[in-house]
Amino acid sequence: MTVDAAIPSFILGYHGCDKKLAEDVFAGKVALKPSKNDYDWLGDGIYFWEHNAQRAYDFAVDMSKQSHPSGQKIKTPAVVGAVINLGNCLNLLDSRYIKMVKQAYDDLKECFGILEIEVPKNSGGTDLFRRNLDCAVLRLLHGTRNGAKQKPFDSVRAAFFEGKQLYENAGFASKNHIQICVRKHEQIIGYFRPMNEKGQPIKFA
Repeated sequence: MTVDAAIPSFILGYHGCDKKLAEDVFAGKVALKPSKNDYDWLGDGIYFWEHNAQRAYDFAVDMSKQSHPSGQKIKTPAVVGAVINLGNCLNLLDSRYIKMVKQAYDDLKECFGILEIEVPKNSGGTDLFRRNLDCAVLRLLHGTRNGAKQKPFDSVRAAFFEGKQLYENAGFASKNHIQICVRKHEQIIGYFRPMNEKGQPIKFA
């Protein structure tokens, strides 16, 4: 099935990490590495918060107080900005792509049933911090497309409703965000240091 792009190709993404890594990225010494944990929310790839530098910093702060998912220790929280070409994006805000994910889940469930293996589960409280099921579903989707020689997805995009309600009976939560998972390095056009309206590096709080 051919699906036309439903969103702009280029977006700004923000990645929370340790200051040393951020400075090495800005200097061109290293590139951000993809995450390949079985519990990653959107499967394998490099993760960014879409148009939300503060949320990326807040994540880095949270990870400085515990083990980072990649195993990297964050001593001084920092943010790397990136210009991203979403390319062929698995956009989970579009019903056409949502149907693909549902079909991948059905296929996963059938395969595990035949093998008599328990289907992975999401866990980790209300926000489901460890998303083993979702990761397995998306990995299967990508693998199925590769096996069928269909055009692979360059990125994955999804909205998450996370955190406490903003107020009583609210439909908004304190950590709502859109997350981007970049599956190919070449989709990252360039990195940049986040700046404020005065043209100075942002001092996050």
